[in-house]
Amino acid sequence: MRKFATLLLASTLGLSAVGAVAFANPMVGGAPMYAKKNIIENAVNSKDHTTLVAAVKAAGLVDTLQGAGPFTVFAPTNEAFAALPSGTVDTLLKPENKDKLTKVLTCHVIAAKALAADVAKMAKADGGAHQVKTVGGCELTLKAEKGKVTVTDENGNVAHVTIADVRQSNGVIHVIDKVLLPKM
Repeated sequence: MRKFATLLLASTLGLSAVGAVAFANPMVGGAPMYAKKNIIENAVNSKDHTTLVAAVKAAGLVDTLQGAGPFTVFAPTNEAFAALPSGTVDTLLKPENKDKLTKVLTCHVIAAKALAADVAKMAKADGGAHQVKTVGGCELTLKAEKGKVTVTDENGNVAHVTIADVRQSNGVIHVIDKVLLPKM
């Protein structure tokens, strides 16, 4: 974790040395994502993340993800949730399964801001794969090859980052094509 924080600090200092950098507002789910808005303020506008937003609300994580952060969120699309076994999402959204839902969602969140370039540097420094703990206590394996980032959960499921570096006022979102699951 210390290596992770050191690399994040170094990359942040490197950006500040360059001066003010203007970043375009990337489009996610048909909506522009504004760097001055927080994770929730942007996510609610993405038509590709309605299931994720509903799950975050059901788990009571809205206030957390509107907080100061910084957070890195690996955000599964609606298609990623739809690829889970039939009935999984409906079951997780039931009030009696709030703890399980919270665990699944917090296994998509790292308590730091990690851009794709940061992930690539960490993975390279660690021989090709970097282990990181999530807010939910899960361990993810981050890899970067040929400009593409992948995230592997504790069960060996590999998610591909389809849209990287969606900057937020309280962190960054990386859109992924699979739901990451904790060992249960």
